[in-house]
Amino acid sequence: MNFSRKKILIIAGIAMVIAFGYGQSRPQTEFKAGTPGTEISFEVANGQSGSAIAISLQKSGVIKSSKTFFQLAVKDSRSQSIAPGVHLIHTHLTSNQALVELLDTKKLIGVISIKEGSTLSDVVAQIKNSSSLSGYSDSILKKVKPAIANTRASLEGMLFPAQYSFAKGTKAKSAFDAMVGKFAAISKELHLERGFENYTSYQVLTIASMAQVEGDPSDFAKISQVIYNRLRIGMPLQLNSTVQYAANLRGQISLSTSSLQIQSPYNTYRNVGLPPTPISNPGQAAILSALNPEKGSWLYFITVRPGDTRFTSDYSQFAKWEIVYHQNLAAGAFK
Repeated sequence: MNFSRKKILIIAGIAMVIAFGYGQSRPQTEFKAGTPGTEISFEVANGQSGSAIAISLQKSGVIKSSKTFFQLAVKDSRSQSIAPGVHLIHTHLTSNQALVELLDTKKLIGVISIKEGSTLSDVVAQIKNSSSLSGYSDSILKKVKPAIANTRASLEGMLFPAQYSFAKGTKAKSAFDAMVGKFAAISKELHLERGFENYTSYQVLTIASMAQVEGDPSDFAKISQVIYNRLRIGMPLQLNSTVQYAANLRGQISLSTSSLQIQSPYNTYRNVGLPPTPISNPGQAAILSALNPEKGSWLYFITVRPGDTRFTSDYSQFAKWEIVYHQNLAAGAFK
C-alpha cells in the first residue's frame, strides 16, 4: 500500500515537471496586454499585402508573431480598412491592440488627400501647407517626370486621387513622385496606354478629366461619348469646365458671356478640339468611362437639376431643357 502511494506521487510529480517544462518551452505568440512600449513611425505601402504588413510589424517590434496577427486580420473585416501611409504605433502590443492602432486615422501622420477632380494647383497648395513635407519650390515640378509624356511636360491629370501619408521631413518631390507613381500603377491596371480608337492615352486622360468635372459618376460614360461624338465631326466641345479651369472659376454653376470669350487654349467655346492638357485629376471611374464610353449618338447634355443630367442629339430638345435648367437655377435648386 505504501509502495503504491509512493509510486502514484512519483508519477504525478513527473507529470507536473513535464507540464511545466512544456509551458516554458512553448513559444509565446503575444506580448503581454496593457504594457505597450515606445511609439514609432510605421509605414504601410500602397497595395501592401496583409502578410507583408504582419511581417513588417513583427520586425519593427510592434507584435510578437506575424502569423498570429495575420490570422486575426483575416478573421476581422476591419483590417481591410488599414490605410496606406505612415502610422504612429506603439511597440510591444498584442495583435488586437496593433490592429486597433492601425485603424485609428488620428495616428496617420502627414496626410494629404487628393480628391477626384482636383487640379495640380490644389495639390501644390496642400503640399506647401503640409508640416510633414519640405523643400517645395516651383522648380520641383520640372524635376518630376510625368507618367505620360506630353509637350508641356505637365503633371496635370497624373496626380492620382487618393489618401497619402508622409513622414515628417519627406521631400516635396518624393510626394509628387508617389502620386505620379500611383497614377502609373492604376493606368497600367486599366490599360490606359492602349488609348481608345485613334485617340492616344494622353487624349483619353484629358477626356476623362473633363468627364470627371462635368457630371456624376453614373453619367461619366455618356459624357465621354458626347465628347468623342463632337470631336469626330469637328464640333467645338463647348464645355464650361474648361473655361472654369482657364479662368479659375471652378465651382460656379453658370458662366457670364464675357467669360466664355476668354482668350485661352482651354476655352473650348472658341477652340475646336481638346484642351492642351487635362483639366483635373480624374479618378478610376472617369478614366474607365473615357476608355469605354457608352454607345450613343448624343451631341448635347445638360444637368437640369442636381442628379438629373439629360442627353440628346437634337438641339431643339436641348434648348427646351436649357429653359428648365434656368428655371431650376432661379429657384435655388443648385444651392
